[in-house]
Amino acid sequence: MTRVLVVEDEEPIRMALVDTLTSEGYDVLEAADGEAAVRIALVEDPDAVLLDLMLPRKDGFEVLRALREDRLTATVLILSARGEELDRIRGFEYGADDYVVKPFSTAEVLARLRAALARKAGATPGVGEVDDVGTIRFGDVDVDFNAYTLVRAGERHGLSRREMDLLRYFLKHDGETLSRAHLVDEVWGPMPGTGEPPTTRTVDQHVMKLRKKIEVDAANPRHLATVHGVGYRFRKRPGTAEGG
Repeated sequence: MTRVLVVEDEEPIRMALVDTLTSEGYDVLEAADGEAAVRIALVEDPDAVLLDLMLPRKDGFEVLRALREDRLTATVLILSARGEELDRIRGFEYGADDYVVKPFSTAEVLARLRAALARKAGATPGVGEVDDVGTIRFGDVDVDFNAYTLVRAGERHGLSRREMDLLRYFLKHDGETLSRAHLVDEVWGPMPGTGEPPTTRTVDQHVMKLRKKIEVDAANPRHLATVHGVGYRFRKRPGTAEGG
């Protein structure tokens, strides 16, 4: 039976997670502060840890660092109201497998936990495909849709939700020439409150941001090329560099 340690100082959240995990057949441990979390984890050696960051006695980053320093190989999902990019990056640098921003649903946590455990077991969800949950590799880029991040040349970059949606759409339409207007309709749609779509300039701005993260030289893109007068063409296999 898979053993999960829930580390959360807010009792209503902790109990909701404990109840949900128990009902799903997990063997659940719990801790309400950082010191207890480290102690329990090192004794019980859980398969996974759901870890809040804002904890008494030791914060979540200290807990995570202590677990990794003691070579604990448990899958770690950070659960935190702190959703800033620097916090997410710091979590991954310390060895987290996923980062879930509060408020979240227990269904989302369960889905991310299952996906993370599957990756650890070697049955990586989403590899070779483009899915709502999972990972994919193209060129020297590894994208983790769970974590809203990608890694290229050893450097990790955070992705905004819109950047992630746009990249996912490009991946699903590998090799196709896509007009800016088409991308606006398919990726953005009407803006909330106005019913009007954004301008095509919005697409250009997001493409520029993506290029800085996925290309070796953003000024001479090999994956995400401009088709002048039309829009863009994405290729998983790098093409000949062309200005954009």
